[in-house]
Amino acid sequence: MSPELISILVLVVVFVIATTRSVNMGALAFAAAFGVGELVADLDADGIFAGFPGDLFVVLVGVTYLFAIARANGTTDWLVHAAIRLVRGRVALIPWVMFALTGSLTAIGAVSPAAVAIVAPIALSFAARYGISPLLMGAMVVHGAQGGGFSPISIYGTIVNGIVEREKLPGNEVFLFLASLVVNIVIAAVMFVLFGGLKLWKQGAVTAEDALGSGGATGKTEKGDAPEGGTGTEPDSTSGTGATPAGTGTGTGTGTATAVATRPDAPYTTRLTPARIATLTALVALVVAVLAFDLDAGLTSITLAVVLSTAWPEDSRRAVGQIAWSTVLLICGMLTYIGVLEEMGTIKWAGEGVSGIGVPLLAAVLLCYIGAIVSAFASSVGIMGALIPLAVPFLAQGEIGAVGMVAALAVSATVVDVSPFSTNGALVLAAAPDVDRERFFRQLMIYGGIVVAVVPAVVWLVMVVPGWG
Repeated sequence: MSPELISILVLVVVFVIATTRSVNMGALAFAAAFGVGELVADLDADGIFAGFPGDLFVVLVGVTYLFAIARANGTTDWLVHAAIRLVRGRVALIPWVMFALTGSLTAIGAVSPAAVAIVAPIALSFAARYGISPLLMGAMVVHGAQGGGFSPISIYGTIVNGIVEREKLPGNEVFLFLASLVVNIVIAAVMFVLFGGLKLWKQGAVTAEDALGSGGATGKTEKGDAPEGGTGTEPDSTSGTGATPAGTGTGTGTGTATAVATRPDAPYTTRLTPARIATLTALVALVVAVLAFDLDAGLTSITLAVVLSTAWPEDSRRAVGQIAWSTVLLICGMLTYIGVLEEMGTIKWAGEGVSGIGVPLLAAVLLCYIGAIVSAFASSVGIMGALIPLAVPFLAQGEIGAVGMVAALAVSATVVDVSPFSTNGALVLAAAPDVDRERFFRQLMIYGGIVVAVVPAVVWLVMVVPGWG
């Protein structure tokens, strides 16, 4: 049995054990990376750790740390309150607002994970407050980021168009952008219908005060400041640790007023305190630092969180404990193992085996599936950079249109970023407050699996079979 095949079978075993024994999949993946790396791939510790995603580790820790502070001092609740006013009480519009926001950020040049890191915590806090399915909201954020991700001035678009030009293939920047945008809009619309969006529309418009409960507050107060009907007692500084809103994580889209009325511990949201003003300033600084100065989102988030913690230690004293450590372990372990697979050539081995098939259309759909499956665990950009050159030999035969094939590969390799093992999916998983994280992980994994199974075949049928380009 070849080393490459052994490494794939070990990955299957990791999934089976994690699913049946409730062991953290990341811990299993670290053990598998050690075993396969040492015994099969003849790698030393440095070779095994070469795949450790240090940048993603910092992003996950930094973003969840910063937004844990924002939840603790009530900033995210204030933002939710402001969002309701912005859309004039139409809660059903908020998922689409988040879709458009992340899409706009990536379209103008933000790296997809950076856009998701900025938007996801706010979007999922809103979902928790209003009983919207976190799976729906997370999917809207990620698909929005990918929808705008292939504009001619975006990071993904620039990279793919550069590869096409380097390989001397026919290209069409507008087709690539619109293909990704349309696919992600369609998927987002399907998710909206299936996971409670229509029920949100039926609710009609609500006022922020009605939605937030009696007296325009959610029942949790500032120290010594009781809203009408409140108790005036000092709140615990770690909001979001109390009762889960009705409907959260169920995909049923339960009523807004009910969802909020069941949160007697939620913070009073209408007042801007110095801590909230500073936190909002920090969030704006994060956006500017990432988009305008191309600074690392993780390091910037940790720095801003430390500044806020120093200024308001009481509000932030439990924020470190609210970092999504189990998610960090899961994602970093899995990506370390995928790094071992790349180091030992398993990914290249699979791609070259497919590209050698004598039936171009069959090879095309298999490459789309390889791109989707591998990208669900690894770098989307890296996979596109590897697979597009592998497609060159049969594209040169003229039986398959290059423009459609490149677009199909690009969409297949990025639309699956809803997987909890990808950077974007991991950020969504880590950012969701008031959820059963294991259950949410399983939801994301199942949804990601469905996307992997369905989308490559659909884009192949629509973009490759007709022979575009």
